[in-house]
Amino acid sequence: MISLVLVEPEGPANIGMIARTMKNFGFSRLVLVNPNLTEESYAYAVHAGDVLENAVIVDTFEEALELFDLAVGTTGKPGKRFIPYRAPLYPWELRETLKDYPGEVGLFFGRESIGLKNEELERLDIIVTIPTSEDYPVMNLAQAVAVILYELSKTTPEPSVEALKPATRDEKEALVRVWAELLNVLNYPKDEERRAVFVKVFRKAIGKAFLYGREVHTLIGPLRRAVKRLEEC
Repeated sequence: MISLVLVEPEGPANIGMIARTMKNFGFSRLVLVNPNLTEESYAYAVHAGDVLENAVIVDTFEEALELFDLAVGTTGKPGKRFIPYRAPLYPWELRETLKDYPGEVGLFFGRESIGLKNEELERLDIIVTIPTSEDYPVMNLAQAVAVILYELSKTTPEPSVEALKPATRDEKEALVRVWAELLNVLNYPKDEERRAVFVKVFRKAIGKAFLYGREVHTLIGPLRRAVKRLEEC
């Protein structure tokens, strides 16, 4: 299930237009982080007022992040340097990536003025960007939402019949911590900054793998045993 998350939206009208866009493409779950929600928002929502009425409102980015098993961030400026754990997907690639994922997905959009902060993007599992003209690359927030929701709405996932539950954020973070412990015991790489990059790359890989909880625990077991054996040497 995909929810839209607006992080500190500044324009009341934009909130309403986004609610209307969500209903256009069959999305109804909205999470608002410290929003500027007013009567103007409801006026611009037109017949999507129920999306606003049922929205989950939280105070912080961290609270919103805890609601999801997989968090997707949006950015209009992915940067020209290739960084493995920050390489963005295009909207149609995101659709293919999410089509069989049975867990709770949060699609995070940032502020109209500055978007999502770098430290917020670092916390998310996947980054998506919309290819635009270099003459004017930055899109209006409501337009960006419309483009991505249009792409996601092209494929309606079949209901999951798999008995296994998808890995939660806590389970995936536990796997990342064990990986970090293994690197520390191995002292590999020797440079701590590079080691931190290895952990970030692993975290992104786990985020994109869409593991089930049972699979995560299966991976954690031998990694923990390896750490223990190495510590005893």
